Amino acid sequence: MAGNGKDRRLHARTTTTPAYFRFRRSSLFLLSILVLLGIFTVALFLSQRQISAVDRDPFSRSQLFQVSEEKLWGSSLGYGYHPCAKPTSKYSAPEDWDRYITVKSNGGLNQMRTGISDMVAVARLMNATLVVPQLDKRSFWQDTSTFEDIFDEAYFIETLKGDIRVVKELPKELESAPRARKHFTSWSGSTYYEEIARLFKDNKVIHVPKSDSRLANNDLPLDIQRLRCRTLYQALRFASPIETIGKKLVAQLQSKGRYIALHLRYEKDMLSFTGCTYGLTDQEAEELKVMRENTNHWKMKGINSTEQRIGGFCPLTPKEVGIFLQALGYPKSTWIYLAAGEIYGGDAYLSDLRSYFPNLVTKEMLVQKKELQKFMKHASQAAALDYIISVESDVFVPSYTGNMARAVEGHRRFLGHRKTITPDRKGLVELFDLMEKGEIEEGPQLSSLVCQMHKYRQGAPRKRFGSLPGSKGRARLRTEESFYENPLPECICLTKNH
Repeated sequence: MAGNGKDRRLHARTTTTPAYFRFRRSSLFLLSILVLLGIFTVALFLSQRQISAVDRDPFSRSQLFQVSEEKLWGSSLGYGYHPCAKPTSKYSAPEDWDRYITVKSNGGLNQMRTGISDMVAVARLMNATLVVPQLDKRSFWQDTSTFEDIFDEAYFIETLKGDIRVVKELPKELESAPRARKHFTSWSGSTYYEEIARLFKDNKVIHVPKSDSRLANNDLPLDIQRLRCRTLYQALRFASPIETIGKKLVAQLQSKGRYIALHLRYEKDMLSFTGCTYGLTDQEAEELKVMRENTNHWKMKGINSTEQRIGGFCPLTPKEVGIFLQALGYPKSTWIYLAAGEIYGGDAYLSDLRSYFPNLVTKEMLVQKKELQKFMKHASQAAALDYIISVESDVFVPSYTGNMARAVEGHRRFLGHRKTITPDRKGLVELFDLMEKGEIEEGPQLSSLVCQMHKYRQGAPRKRFGSLPGSKGRARLRTEESFYENPLPECICLTKNH
């Protein structure tokens, strides 16, 4: 319409203008149109180049999607919930029982920690004295650390004196006495242990070869549940050298600003155990397969890696973690602490994550090597440092749900529901596959989908999940959410009544 009006105005002028002037003005008008078309073409070309550059550069794309600082870093602040691990008024002092439980704690650091907490509660249920547990020295990590190498033994004994009697070792007269060796049934309740206590009629000592998952997650007396929390979050304090260097590492990270603790479970044992080989070379996949076949206590041997990944049963790859965190809105400048063992494939795969977040740091990059030397020779002590840093982080992100991920999340919930983002691996894999097909690109659309997917996966207060629908018998107990992953409602209260 505007163009037609302009033509009419030009026509009106030509009715009173000489012919040569009309020709000159028409020529000038045409020349102006050609110049404008040329400028528009050049501008369009430059614009298309900029758009292409954005399509090639994921960090340019991410600038189009911004999330507020509060959404990125703000926690729920507990919503009024607070720790409540004190015993109830009905709780009685322990007796000096002349019967003992010896324990061999199995697994890695956090499996041992939760197992020890279970055994403290079991000793209370069985009215027995607990001998300081022996730690696993035969697991994948081959760690020779003793209890007092990792934990403050004197503090452990003193802190629990109002709950159970703990001794460093058996009395001399019982060292060579016969012991009832008993594998306690997994996920057992208080009635089971009251019955098992009858073994003490014939033996003064019961030896427990494994400590993991000895207690049910639910339906236990309130005071037993709170005892588990007091043990895990208070009595099992790390040894002084670990606490000291752990606090120093946290201070170093905090001096840089806010930071994410990323538990990147992209380690050889985990990839082999889960059968996840996506993104690996054929040679690497075969190496993991051989390792799985040669590890006797891993029951699953033939695993379909594609099915595992589609089902959400695989740890996210370093590159996938980078895409995920960027899609959530975290800027390229974000500091990320890598809480993990040796990453499978090393820098060949870790560089994919570093291309998204260059400020990716490890313990070795924060303090002098000599300060870490004695810890790095022991996997459980090194894991303890990762645990401290993860609990104190502004945001905790586990790439896979394992013992450490569950323990850290539970501890952060206990301390006030600090922000913990749990990736929806199954949902993310669907998005990553669409990206590979070219049906979706990194940018606002992906960010919107990822943020919506994780709106309710950030550690806000909620009651512990029960068993999965359709599960039956004792098998249903295994499907319940771990007590140590979310100790609400027993150890986290909304009112001031402790």
